[in-house]
This record gives sequence, structure tokens and C-alpha cells, in this order.
Amino acid sequence: MTGPDRTKSRPGGAIRCIRETDLRGAGRDRFAGPAKRAIETGRNRAAIAAAVFALGFLAVAGRLVDVAVSRAGGEPRQLAASKEAAAPISARGNIVDRNGVVLATNLKAAALVADPRRVINAESAAARLASLLPEFDQEEAARRLASDRHFVWLRRGLTPRQQMLVNRLGIPGLYFQQDERRVYPHGRIASHVLGHTGFDNQGLGGVESFFDRRLSGVGGVGRDVTLSLDIRVQHILHEELMTAVAEQQAIGGSALVMDVRNGEILAMVSLPDFDPNQGAGSSEAARFNRNSLGVYEMGSTFKIFTTAMALEYGAAKLDDLYDVARPIRVARHTINDLHGSGRPLTVSDIFVKSSNIGAVHLAMAVGTAGQRSFLGRLGLFDKPAIELSEIGAPLQPAKWREINTMTVAFGHGVAVSPVQHASAIAAVANGGILYPPTLVKRAGNGQALGRRVISPVTSAKMRELMRRVVVKGTGRRAAVEEFEIGGKTGTAEKPSKRGYQRRKLLSSFVGLFPIYDPRYLVFVLIDEPKGVDGNSRRATGGWVAAPVVGAVVRRSGLLLGVLPTVPVEETVDETERPIIKVNAGGIALAAR
Repeated sequence: MTGPDRTKSRPGGAIRCIRETDLRGAGRDRFAGPAKRAIETGRNRAAIAAAVFALGFLAVAGRLVDVAVSRAGGEPRQLAASKEAAAPISARGNIVDRNGVVLATNLKAAALVADPRRVINAESAAARLASLLPEFDQEEAARRLASDRHFVWLRRGLTPRQQMLVNRLGIPGLYFQQDERRVYPHGRIASHVLGHTGFDNQGLGGVESFFDRRLSGVGGVGRDVTLSLDIRVQHILHEELMTAVAEQQAIGGSALVMDVRNGEILAMVSLPDFDPNQGAGSSEAARFNRNSLGVYEMGSTFKIFTTAMALEYGAAKLDDLYDVARPIRVARHTINDLHGSGRPLTVSDIFVKSSNIGAVHLAMAVGTAGQRSFLGRLGLFDKPAIELSEIGAPLQPAKWREINTMTVAFGHGVAVSPVQHASAIAAVANGGILYPPTLVKRAGNGQALGRRVISPVTSAKMRELMRRVVVKGTGRRAAVEEFEIGGKTGTAEKPSKRGYQRRKLLSSFVGLFPIYDPRYLVFVLIDEPKGVDGNSRRATGGWVAAPVVGAVVRRSGLLLGVLPTVPVEETVDETERPIIKVNAGGIALAAR
């Protein structure tokens, strides 16, 4: 009963179990033999194909990582193992002006390098590169590409466009390496002050060389350098001097602006100049800094020192009379005045009219020993301690005779650089304190660095005399309505092996403003001017250099914070002796 009842309660149950069992067994039997082997073979092939694709994707991914690392980190992998491959250049500090304006900085760039073993045709590759890159030495590049070395440099500091054009050539064996390029945003305007850098970013010339260690830094991090320059004033000075040199068809010129209260140089220009962005390609003559490396016989601007010396030593007074009507003859030498007066002149007249004969009388009243001592006190026999690599040593007679005392009195026989010349004049005019010239912005006011060289009273007298030169003397063309300028003209014949050359002049003017409480000095020198309207008699400092100083003062005075003076009619008696007053700060002022 049990079995039949179970069967009835689950009709077809036993039959279903039998059929499922039969089907499973039949399935195994159905895929046995050749069919089974075919399925296994297909499965293995699919696994192999998947593995091949996976390896391919891994290879592509690895190459992408390799390229990314190569471009981010420097040279390609195959060059990284080369012992000759150089590491990327480290960052160099910026050079900025006194207001924080960038004068020199670094930009990321690319360097073109090569593995000569991979270059197929060295001459063809060099020719194709030369067609794209300016000033590219094709022969040298072909020689490098034909070598058996593993790594060679081809070009540093590529611009993005140059990199793109070279990359388009598709030349095997050429690669790009991360590099840095030194750039000078203002171009040639301050080239002699800044200098330039070499291929490895080492300083070559100017403050780039003087401060090379500071700018390069330690551990690849350079420090910035803040200069005393004001790029606005630098631009004005550069433009005015360029215009004057071009108009005069001169062979060159130099100019500077100095703060007489601490020796800071706010502008310095030397012509001809160069573009520091292409410094390696400029000529030696263009890189010559006339302001610091050049030394010149300055001519009549030296009479500032001669007159101050006579007043300081008490050898003469402003109203003392000297006979300047007759030339002075010493052996085979004759000393004349450019414009003879025909009458005796006071010390004031001698200075205002720029009398050579009168200057000789003043120097002889002091004597040779006193003259040498006074000029030495002003630093005119020492190389100036300025932050440049290019410093010229002053020249003086090997044996100082009486004739040397005479010629030095009016600026011949001693050669100095414009920067030390300006520094000494600043000391004569600023109250008697000599400050070492500097191209670096001083901390505080820098006045602690100065030392007294003449008395405040002598300084005040000299300021009055320099004002008279501009009011009614040889420097009238420097006058401007906005500011009271004082100064002195200078015209020197250039020496040669056969003596002095009358047709080749160094014409200069030094101006100070505002003259009764001076803050700034402007010096301009033009080398071999042709004269106004081609007239060689109008090639003197009063004709060609004084107007440049006036233009610079007019354009830069307000920028420098100097308030314009109210124009007044000045009636200065040539024999008038200034009234000296000393203010609370110990600075002597001359009342008009």
C-alpha cells in the first residue's frame, strides 16, 4: 500500500526523475569525442588572444607614462642614462628696480639635444635645422650630429614656436630637454647695468656677473637683487641720449642720474649698447660700459674741483681778481682760453666763463701737493667700488710736474670714469659728503656710509657758482622753467700719440637740481659730436650736452618727487658774493 499510494500522490514523479537522469547522461554522451576537443581548442585560443591584447594595452600605457615623465622631468629616457646628459638648469633669482619692476627673470624654455647614433643623415638634419633657427651654426651642428657620442647639445633657449617647428621636422634622434631662458623685458634700455648670462645661465657682465653667486643661489634656489635704478628714469635718459648721439652723428655717449644724498644711481646709459636677450651675439664695442670702464679726461667740469679746492684751502676768495688776458706759456706748451675776456676776472667769473687761464692761477695758488691731496680726498685716484665687474682704473701722471698741475686744473692730464667723476661732484654740491656710488637700493637712507671731504660753506659757494653757470654762463642751454638747475660745462680734446686732437671732442655737462638743496645729479657726455647744424664750433658741452640734461630734468623731475619751483627773474651780479646761511641740519645754503 505504501508504494502505490506514494505513486498516486505524485503522479509522474518517478518518470520525471528517470527522464532527467537520462537527459544528463545523454548530454554527456552528446558532447563527447571531437566536439569536446573543438570547444576546448576555441576556449584556449580566446584566452591567448585576451592575453595578447592585455599585453598590448600595457605596452601602450607604459609608453604614455614614459613620454609624460620624459617631458616633465627633462631628457628622454634613452638619454637619461648617458653620462654626458646635463641636468636641467636651476632657477636664477630675479633682478628688479627700486620699485619692484622686473628687469631680468627666467622663463621655461626647451633645449634641443640629440643622440647622434640615431641620426640618419647628419648634414641633412643640420641644414634643415639651420633653415628654422636664426644664427644656427650649421657646420658645427653637422659635426656634432656625425660624432659617436651619446648626447650632444644643439640649441638652448628655444621659443615655443621654434620647438614646434623643429618637432614638425620629425628628424630621428632629436629630442627636447627642459631648460630655462634668461629674459630682459626692457631690452637694451639697461643693458650695461644688467649685463647678460651665458648658455648655462652664468652671469656675464654687469650686475649679472657681480651678483652671480647670489642670483644662482645654493641648492638651485637663487635670491632676487633689488637695484637702485628707476626704470622710468632709465627710459627717459636712454631716449634723450640716443636722440642727441644720433643728431650729433657722434660715435657714442654716456649718461647717468645719481641721488647726491646717498650715492644711489637711478639711471645709467652707455652708447652704443646691446640687447641682453642676445648678449652672446653682441660685439665687444657694444658691451663696453663707458660709465664705469671708460676713463676720460673730462675737461672743464674739473674746474669744479679746482675752484672748490682754492676756496676750501683759503687760497682764493670769490671776489679775488686774476689776470687772464695773456696766455700762459710753459716750455713748448701754451694755455689759452676758448673765449678770451681781455680783462681781469674774479674767481666767480673764472668759473662762470670757464677760463682755463684762471683755473691755472687757482691751482698754482694751492700748489701741486695740495692739488693731489684734494683730488685724492674726492676719490678720483681710486677705482670706484660699484657693483659691476667692468671697472676702469683712473689715470694720472707718473711724475707730477708743474705743467701737470696746470693742465689738471682745467681737466687734462687725469682720466677718470664718469661714475667716479659724478660721485666727486655730488660731494662738492651736497654739503661736502662723499658717498660711494652704488647700483643697489640702500637700506634706510644710506647716509651713514658717507664721509666729509669739504666744508658746508665751501659747498654752498660752489652751488651758487654752478647756478650762475646756467643762469648766464656757458650752461644756459640746460635751463628749464620748472626746476632750478646748476652745473658746469666740459669740453675736452681727445688725446692721441701725436698730442690732442682739436676736431675730436668729449663734450659734457653735469647738472644738479634743485640746485640750492640738491637731490639729483645728471651727467651727460657725448663722444665726438659734429656740432649743432654741423658747426664744429658748436660742438662744445654747452651746445650739445647741456640741452640733454635740461630735457632729462624736465621729464623726470616730477617722477623723482621734486616739486617744480616757481619761476622767478634772477638778476645775479657777476661779482656778487653769496650770503651763506647754515640750516639746522648743518647744510649751508646760499641765499640769492
